[in-house]
Amino acid sequence: MSEITPDLVRHLGVLARIQLTDDEVTELTGQLDAIVDNIAKVSEVATPDVAATSHPIAMENVLRPDVPGQTLTIEQVLQNAPDADDDRFRVTAILGEEQ
Repeated sequence: MSEITPDLVRHLGVLARIQLTDDEVTELTGQLDAIVDNIAKVSEVATPDVAATSHPIAMENVLRPDVPGQTLTIEQVLQNAPDADDDRFRVTAILGEEQ
């Protein structure tokens, strides 16, 4: 028994503020009905003894541990900077400019 009717599709179109032609209503009625049927099939199979999953393969963090290492000196950091002042990068001011 079909849960999706052309009237329901038209109503959903109104709610979504989408103008649908009669051909689109007919096409969407069939498509949405197939989606609802497929969801019902999945619901039949889903039982409490089957754990819900969001991904078929177990996911784990692949990042290395966060361990402090050797850092660059101020001179090394600024050696390729186009402009520097008092151990800082000097950049063009952008505040107050029209954008």
